[in-house]
Amino acid sequence: MTTLEEIKELLNKNKTRFLKELEESREVVHLVQKSRKTALTEAEKTKVKEQLLDICKAIPSFAVFMLPGGALLLPLLIKLIPDILPSAFREDL
Repeated sequence: MTTLEEIKELLNKNKTRFLKELEESREVVHLVQKSRKTALTEAEKTKVKEQLLDICKAIPSFAVFMLPGGALLLPLLIKLIPDILPSAFREDL
């Protein structure tokens, strides 16, 4: 496999993961809106907690990536602290 093909495959994989994370976030927004009117089930509460933790994990990851040299530092951090990524990005680690 050439480098260009590897880059395309990696971009497609991350695009899919990013879209999955967005979809999960949309679901949580609906659950939070629902919680204003009615009580959530335990499963719904768990889902909200997990997604909020994913959002909290994503912010530092993106901040590290934006730093000078972050593109090199982030993969190293992921190897050292695999739990730093949101759940949608942890499939292949």
